[in-house]
Amino acid sequence: MDSSGLFLIGLGPGDLALMTRRAIDMLQDMDERYLEGYTATLPLAQENELENIVGPWKRAMRPQIENPREIIEMAKSQKVAIMVVGDPMQATTHVDLLLRARENGVQVTIVPGISATTLAISSSGLQSYRFGRQVTLPYAYGDYLPTSPLRYILDNRLRNLHTLVLLDLDPTGLGIESPIHMSPSVAGQILMQMAERWSEENEDVDVCAWNVVVLSDLGTDQSHVCSTVIKEMNGMDGGRIHCLILPAEMDNHEQMVFDSMRYHA
Repeated sequence: MDSSGLFLIGLGPGDLALMTRRAIDMLQDMDERYLEGYTATLPLAQENELENIVGPWKRAMRPQIENPREIIEMAKSQKVAIMVVGDPMQATTHVDLLLRARENGVQVTIVPGISATTLAISSSGLQSYRFGRQVTLPYAYGDYLPTSPLRYILDNRLRNLHTLVLLDLDPTGLGIESPIHMSPSVAGQILMQMAERWSEENEDVDVCAWNVVVLSDLGTDQSHVCSTVIKEMNGMDGGRIHCLILPAEMDNHEQMVFDSMRYHA
């Protein structure tokens, strides 16, 4: 292994038992380890176990990752790991970090991990080749609520493509505090608010009766997948971290799987 450099290492979706052998071996050989804590998070029990598996670590939040001068300088003379829940190259933030490190002459090594996006598609029973652009559903910041996620969802539906919807973790938008995972209940409310705002300036859109697959705590012992419609997501607050899939028109096999997962309050 190189004597210095930046290592972007995927931890898998949430259960450390799903880390690869290569990820564990490399992390144990690092000089410095940072757990990136704002694009995704580990369950608390797994976070408490992490040091026993890989060694001491520190938390890195948004300012340190998006302004990584200190990390990059350190990586010029030491082996520095950024540990990422899921796969390290799923977020544009980490792609930008890779580019900045290379611009500064720092060798970058990527160790992939199982991502929640991969698990979501495989767990949904929907055909993987029928997915369009994925979107992130943000919290509303005061009166600010962008409708661009809904536009991408509508574009997918127009092409009869399913949409994977990732849910925001940061109500502040600053990425400096402990994440607050958006619940399915809140996500449903935000989608309906977006539709109301969209309908004020564009064609009328009513999302209330849209089908949705709710996927919670994927890759953990608490993993749960169910299907419903958006208006029935109200009150779905159990679990820790969630994502949604908004299916387009489903074929017979997809519909059978969807119906078999119906949510019962």
